[in-house]
Amino acid sequence: MSGLSVAQMDHYREHGWVAPIDVMSEEEAGELLRLLEEAEANHPDELHAENRNNAHLAFPFLAELALDDRIVDAAESLVGPDISLWSTVLFIKEPSSSGFVSWHQDAFYMGLESHNMVTAWIALSPSTRASGCVSVIPGTQTSRVAHQDTFGEDNILTRGQTVPNVDEDTAIDLVLRPGQMSFHHPWLVHGSQPNRTSRRRVGIALQSYLGSDVRPIRGEHHVLPVRGAQPDEAFVSVSAPAAEVDAAGRATRAAANAALAGVLYDGAEQRRGL
Repeated sequence: MSGLSVAQMDHYREHGWVAPIDVMSEEEAGELLRLLEEAEANHPDELHAENRNNAHLAFPFLAELALDDRIVDAAESLVGPDISLWSTVLFIKEPSSSGFVSWHQDAFYMGLESHNMVTAWIALSPSTRASGCVSVIPGTQTSRVAHQDTFGEDNILTRGQTVPNVDEDTAIDLVLRPGQMSFHHPWLVHGSQPNRTSRRRVGIALQSYLGSDVRPIRGEHHVLPVRGAQPDEAFVSVSAPAAEVDAAGRATRAAANAALAGVLYDGAEQRRGL
């Protein structure tokens, strides 16, 4: 893979999303899923339901995924050659579970300026309407919409942040096979429904690949240099882990997650696990 096609780039710029994008075979995605579930079993304190942010800073196989040329080449098509990665989130929905993601815009709480960034969402298991795939509202990336914090028990989002009065009749489901990904714009309204199947729905959001002109507007931001020039000094640059959950990786991840919580919960009336 050597980047997006012209048609894919045009679609993204008009609608705020593009999918499916072929990244790897189902077999390769299955091996990544196996490694993830092995890591969950071996390190339950590091990968439980309230500790799924920035796992790429403690687990080398996830860092390798974030730095994979097949993904980064595609991101470069949209954000340019100088790229850093802001964070990652493992989005895992257990079989027949009630967890969902409310309609929201990522950038509303990210504390960054410039929308020259893109989120990659990579499926490691089938991501369908029944299993709670990402759904998007095309064209909504052109404006910022007020959000309400709900802190809903089944809402997977940090604050349960929700955009009210979304026209769900316009929603498009981004169905992905294992090994495919979607790209979405930081201001695109999107969400997902519960998993009603008998199988885990597992995906990882690389949120987001930042272009060189993105800057913090509040808080401390830890980013992983990916390609090209080093990130601006306004960011804290971190390193990929050398070994699985070693002391250095654990400390790097903890510091990044503490900083991330400070940004995402800025102005919130309460906090919950991050």
